[in-house]
Amino acid sequence: MQQHEHHLKAGFEKELTDWRTWLTRTLVVLFAALSGLVVVGFTWMSEHAFDLFSGMRTLAWWSPLLWTPLCAGVIVWLTRRHVAGAGGSGIPQVMATLDPLVSPEHRSLFVSLKLSAAKIVLTSWGLLAGLSLGREGPSVQVAAGVMLSVRRWLPKNAAVSDHGLLVAGGAAGIAAAFNTPLAGVMFAIEELSRTPEQRNSGLIMSCIVLAGLIAVSLDGNATYFGVIRAQAIDFSLILPGMVVALCCGLAGGLFSRLMVHSLNGNARDRWSRLRLRRPVLFAAGCGLAVAVIGLVSNGDTFGSGSIYTRHMVEGTAVVPSIFFFLKFIATWLTAWSGVPAGIFAPSLSIGAALGNDIAMLMHFPHAPTLIALGMAGFLAAATQAPLTSFIIVMEMVDGHAMVLSLMACALVASTISRIMSPPLYATLARAQLERLPVAFAEPSKSAAPVAPASNSSH
Repeated sequence: MQQHEHHLKAGFEKELTDWRTWLTRTLVVLFAALSGLVVVGFTWMSEHAFDLFSGMRTLAWWSPLLWTPLCAGVIVWLTRRHVAGAGGSGIPQVMATLDPLVSPEHRSLFVSLKLSAAKIVLTSWGLLAGLSLGREGPSVQVAAGVMLSVRRWLPKNAAVSDHGLLVAGGAAGIAAAFNTPLAGVMFAIEELSRTPEQRNSGLIMSCIVLAGLIAVSLDGNATYFGVIRAQAIDFSLILPGMVVALCCGLAGGLFSRLMVHSLNGNARDRWSRLRLRRPVLFAAGCGLAVAVIGLVSNGDTFGSGSIYTRHMVEGTAVVPSIFFFLKFIATWLTAWSGVPAGIFAPSLSIGAALGNDIAMLMHFPHAPTLIALGMAGFLAAATQAPLTSFIIVMEMVDGHAMVLSLMACALVASTISRIMSPPLYATLARAQLERLPVAFAEPSKSAAPVAPASNSSH
């Protein structure tokens, strides 16, 4: 008994008096708050960039035909020439950095303060160009770069590892981007933390929650896409809900498969060969196609789609049935072009439109309910992260009546997607490892052959 008390006392003394432990905790928490602030600034910058694009389009409706392809080409040129690691959504880069193959000296290929700054500027520029992209995936790489930079200030032999910092930063990016700390925690568990560190899990989760709370404090507690006021759930939802889950699984699986194929340098179709030979010209062509689609849709497909989706959720938007298809194509072309771009917000917009279309087709009286299911289902199918997708949408629903329905829809859609496509982010993360020097990348080839990352940086 005395020995047990002695160990307990020694443990308390070490915990309370070790200055290294407290310095580590203080610095990590400070940088978690900083990562939240950076993502809030990124949010402000990207929203104002798209507002400028909308103002330009109001003054001259035809301007996207020139502006969007020009910007897409220049963004891809800058990305490939100066910051190759900033391409794509950013989530595969963070996942690649967590791979044991990546030594500390090579982590800057995928995550760093330089790449975080470039990601903010180039993604915002993409929204200034009117491209169909989101900032949530890029926020993961941005926040991870901020968190990883604290390593140089920590005392030697600090208990927090680089793995823990990357997981905390990446998940904090999701938490701050969506104002949903719970979604950040689930993202850390579902996508990033393949080997959770029990010793520091409390500190890591604290960082995620803190970054989310910073965003809520500065942006307010409003949900990203508005509040979905779903009606009471009864048996009448079973058939429409099953149709939404099935359609989202098929559409999201197709989207994921298109993304993997398009961004794979092993593809041998004519367009993929053009993308390899003339990436800047190809990006400009994609930008022109996105501009044409945007003008055909009266501007609805430009940008992330969050504003249009908010109006859809509130019931104040007249949604043409073709919007789902046009937004789907615009988002795919934007990603294929090679610009830094996320797919979370566009996927939610696509899913909302699909749910709305099914509600109209089946004459279901409570369209917001199917819109919510469509958002969760399509995002889950596209990313194959059903729990994160379900929680992001759950935060928008007024009340808890739909919790089980959302979870079931996300799980069914994700299961269907897995049959159609390999996991999007995990596949592209393996491709990122090809950017390592040959001596380090060699072992990964036996695990899964992937394309050169310069052609699949998403």
